[in-house]
Amino acid sequence: MRTPFGERLRAAMGEHGSVCVGIDPHPALLEAWGLGADPEGLRAFSLGVVEALGGRVAALKPQSAFFEQFGSRGVAVLEEVVAACRDTGTLCIVDAKRGDIGSTMAGYARAYLADGSTLAGDAVTLSPYLGVGSLRPALDLAAATGRGVFVLALTSNPEGASVQHARGSDGIPVAARVVGEVAARNAGCELGHMGSFGVVVGATVGTAVRDLGIDLGALRGPLLAPGVGAQGAGSAQVRAVFGGAVDHVLASTSRGVLAAGPGASALRAAHRRAVDELEEVLTGADK
Repeated sequence: MRTPFGERLRAAMGEHGSVCVGIDPHPALLEAWGLGADPEGLRAFSLGVVEALGGRVAALKPQSAFFEQFGSRGVAVLEEVVAACRDTGTLCIVDAKRGDIGSTMAGYARAYLADGSTLAGDAVTLSPYLGVGSLRPALDLAAATGRGVFVLALTSNPEGASVQHARGSDGIPVAARVVGEVAARNAGCELGHMGSFGVVVGATVGTAVRDLGIDLGALRGPLLAPGVGAQGAGSAQVRAVFGGAVDHVLASTSRGVLAAGPGASALRAAHRRAVDELEEVLTGADK
């Protein structure tokens, strides 16, 4: 079995910086790159990002929705992107946010986490709002194949709080329960190592982590964090949200880097700036 995702991610973050670049081919970005909003433009854009940044970033994160909107031809491009990331030795997080129950969840698990699947990168994002237990087929398969998952916990969109901050009959907030149940999957991870089961926590959620009594350090897994650095959250915000768990933060950026394209050197320079800005933020958060 391959080295577990958490250890591979930890090594990649150490080598390339703790920034994950999303491959989000918004229509406006395609237009800015001089490409059409069609499968051909999608392919040129996405493979251009992999060619420019492959082997130079901690991870690439294709957003499945932007590929699915073009039907089977778009999904075929996503398959090419997953393969291209593998060819360049770059971790690929497929941002699909899947969540369902029973045999349907098992189907999603096989699509995004099974060896031999053309859609299976190194990790996938999952939605837990049918209960974290409903994700068991994906969590089990990730463990068996050495892949990882990122489960939505605290998102930065204003609508999220109505569900994620809600408390059950036992008084435990939904987000806290999500983090706790995912953390149980990393229970065997030794201190100083990174587990393969992570959560998504927006860097702009303010004091929600503290207010809800969530211990992110106990997760022992990666924290996929949109909103760090150029996207709005500085050292004070990072300190408030992540506390002593900042060394497990994988900052996610997309347009902040992609807007510099289509030139490869410009994309690489934008990524380097994002890494440097993040380092300044995290260093400030440690003080």
